[in-house]
Amino acid sequence: MTARTLLLALAAASLGVCTLARAGTVGETHRVAHTPSAALRDAQHRDELRITVWYPAAGNVAETPLQIGPPDHPVFDAGSAAADAPFAPGRHPVILLSHGFGGTARIMAWFGTALARAGDVVIAVDHPGTNGRDPMTMTGGLLVWDRAVDLRVALDAAKDDALIGPHLDAQRVGVAGFSMGGLAALVSAGARVDIDHYIQFCRSHATDATCAAQAEAPDQTLAAREQALKAPAMAALAKHAGDDYAIPGVRAVFVMAPGGIEAMAPASLHTLDTPVSILLGEADPVAPPASNGKLAATLLPHATLKALPGVGHYDFLADCTAQGQQQEPICQHIRVPQQRTHATAIATAEAFFAGHL
Repeated sequence: MTARTLLLALAAASLGVCTLARAGTVGETHRVAHTPSAALRDAQHRDELRITVWYPAAGNVAETPLQIGPPDHPVFDAGSAAADAPFAPGRHPVILLSHGFGGTARIMAWFGTALARAGDVVIAVDHPGTNGRDPMTMTGGLLVWDRAVDLRVALDAAKDDALIGPHLDAQRVGVAGFSMGGLAALVSAGARVDIDHYIQFCRSHATDATCAAQAEAPDQTLAAREQALKAPAMAALAKHAGDDYAIPGVRAVFVMAPGGIEAMAPASLHTLDTPVSILLGEADPVAPPASNGKLAATLLPHATLKALPGVGHYDFLADCTAQGQQQEPICQHIRVPQQRTHATAIATAEAFFAGHL
């Protein structure tokens, strides 16, 4: 066991009574890659994939807040980072990060910057058609397997980047995801999507929240999805849902409140050799544990599960500010202090990745 692994394991063991110490300065930089699958999902048919990278920074550079919302009244506080700071010397483990349905890379910065502060390079994306900065699209909501394509494109772009590439340890790659990002993470490790399995589940479990339209796209009901899948162009794309979208070299997967598990082929989860760590909230009304995270834990041969009492779904987003608690409905449903939940997620993820990468 390395010194870093030991320290992280001790931090994880003491969850609930302490928070992680600030270990170093974090840099943030942005890139844009291009992929045909993005044009299929984006409302304006742009082939652009926005990429955010958080990384260990060199020197005593000043970090600035990463906030979401109006500058004078932000609704989320996502942490801090130094824009385009120089990289710390050496090569670092890589964590690919996928946000949830209607989210963004920035909304997950609390998690990404924490891993970067501990020594990882975190590569996150804004998934076309299902992110909170652009209009949501039905194509984006259906082509969930292309989320794994996004992560692979982002990784390849980072490897080829003259400033980022030299600092990546491509032999140590992990994937993390929240909500539908959990599905993306599992697909990135080799699990397969099965749209028919999802539809059959929802036809027999119509009241399961997994099958309901999300608040971010209320028009994407089960009936609307089924109708969209009948269109010739979409049907042709859906034939490739169960293809292999694994990213070579992925060695570990960490998921928070994973969603869309019923849209995965059970056999592909049974045979997944990659170690998986699952963290969820017992009070999650959006991705019910029984049909998502807990189901995955029973199907995956190398999975560990941690369930947090009283924690819901959106607890895993960035910290709600006082303004957010007044304006954002999702903030008003949070019952357990987010800092406690975040500290658990960070310590668990760091100990898990340190043990497998």
